[in-house]
Amino acid sequence: MSLIPDDKKELLTSEFKEKMENSVKIVVFTQEIECKFCSDTRQLAQELATLNDKISVRVYDFVADGDKAKEYGIDKIPAMAIIGKKDYGVRIFGIPYGYELQTLIEAVISVSKGKTDLSEKTKAILAEVKAPVHIQVFVSLTCHHCPVAAAVAHKLAVESDMVRADVIDGSEFPHLTQKYFVVGVPKVVINEKVEFVGAFNEDLFAEHVLLGAF
Repeated sequence: MSLIPDDKKELLTSEFKEKMENSVKIVVFTQEIECKFCSDTRQLAQELATLNDKISVRVYDFVADGDKAKEYGIDKIPAMAIIGKKDYGVRIFGIPYGYELQTLIEAVISVSKGKTDLSEKTKAILAEVKAPVHIQVFVSLTCHHCPVAAAVAHKLAVESDMVRADVIDGSEFPHLTQKYFVVGVPKVVINEKVEFVGAFNEDLFAEHVLLGAF
């Protein structure tokens, strides 16, 4: 059974044709005895790849291909690394379904372009980030504000070599929601020390990233 409805596939086919520029590889991590949403995550990526020949999928076993998991910074599954001309540090942990399907779509398009529509103000703030920054955006599949925060985080990663951005479905990783006291989403944690809840506008988000870099 297809995870993406036929009418949605038609819309996505047109959107990808219009907006994608370069090839994108979706690297999926699962395991031999697949986790609860691993098979659906893999299927979702494979269905997406049928919609445009610039999208390809590579599947690795989290355990057997541990070296690859380490290379891509994957420490939990299901996971997706969205790779373009280079690895921009764009990651999704958990199945990107429901409202989060839009997060995956936006990530593919942003990585394909290798550039974003972030404002010059936001880019100027990012240019001041001189140390590595790890963004974690906790989301839920039923949160309609979450894809906005997720998209900004991924765009910040595309624009800056100093930034990597993980979008995490909190319901699939309860140990992390407890660790970071996630009681509302989207919740953003930056370098383990700066955090906020809500879909901040891009320049305010970037200012928090800069704060987290110090």
